[in-house]
This record gives sequence, C-alpha cells and structure tokens, in this order.
Amino acid sequence: MKALKIIRIAAWGAVAIVGGVLLAFSGLLPGVERPGAVTSSTATGVAAIGGQFELTTHRGEMLTNEDLEDTPYLVFFGFTRCPDVCPTTLFELTGLLADLGPDADKITPLFITVDPERDTQELLASYMSSFDPRILALRGTKEQTDQAAKAFAAYYEKVPLEGGNYTMDHTAGVYLIDAEGEFMGTLDLHEPKENQLQKLRRLANTAA
Repeated sequence: MKALKIIRIAAWGAVAIVGGVLLAFSGLLPGVERPGAVTSSTATGVAAIGGQFELTTHRGEMLTNEDLEDTPYLVFFGFTRCPDVCPTTLFELTGLLADLGPDADKITPLFITVDPERDTQELLASYMSSFDPRILALRGTKEQTDQAAKAFAAYYEKVPLEGGNYTMDHTAGVYLIDAEGEFMGTLDLHEPKENQLQKLRRLANTAA
C-alpha cells in the first residue's frame, strides 16, 4: 500500500510538469526563494514579475524590455537539452498561436535559455526552427541571464550529472506580461484550450 501511494504521488508530479503547471522542476512557484538559487525576492520571499533585461535573440539581434514597450509578451524559461517540459511547452504555444489567428501577431513570445553555456545562437536558431517563427529564443551572458531571471522572479540552477555532464533545474511556466509591462498572470497549459485562448486574447487586447 505504501509503495502504491508513492507511485501515485510520482505520477501526479509527472503529469503536472508535462502539463505545463507553473512550477519549477523542484516544485517552486515563481517568486519563491530557494537558498543558492537565482531569484528575485523581497523580504517576504516574493518578487514583482517583470523588469529589465537585455538579451540576444536566436537571430542575432539585441532585445531589451524597453524594446517591448506597448507590446504584450509571453516569457518562458528553459533550455534546448530539456527532455520534456520545454519542447512540450513550445509545441503547445505553437498550436495556441495558430488558433489565436490575427491576435497572435500582437503578442511577442520569448523563450529564455537558462543554459547559455551550451545554447549558442546557432543551436538556438536550429532548435527554434521546429516551432512558430514568432517565438524568439533569447540568450545572454551569465550576468544577463541572472538579470532576466531576477526580473521575472524565476529560479534556475545547474545540476551536475555523472560523467561530468549537467542538466538545468528551473522554473517552468509561461508568464503573461501586458503592453504596460505589468504581470497579467500565467498560462496554465493543462487547462482547457479555450481558457488558454481567452487569456491570450485578453493579453493581445492590451496592445497599443
């Protein structure tokens, strides 16, 4: 009975992650502080979502938060070697943008790598060819990546593996930022598609 309970708990956790629930792989919500992790936290452990960042797109162009003034956008953190939640989320976003119709052109979706050491511009350009071309992959130096994570109260951390390799533990989920740069909530990819589209339409309607 105890073993069955453990299996059920593990299965629930797997469904939550693949479904795109806004949790870190470690189970942390955005803005919740974890010792040793890169986050933006106040004295209460919670931070405002949205702020300054300066990164380079997979097309080689610099992009800052100021460039997105008057433009609603999405933000998702991940890395190309992510085995499940990152490609799943990007494929889901690709489908949602297609279903959104003309409103999709009002929104700028951003995929920020937390593994710039391995995710070069060339690799990101190749990786993003599998998804909607409106989704911009972004990378930066370690300092720029830290700043972006801080801006969105996101968590990420390198996790060593056997053989000298590593993976990345990070906050997984889609942030919704309106045209004023204000946090509008999150896109929950396990809820009904129509609910997701309604959130995106509301976000698109904030465009100048």
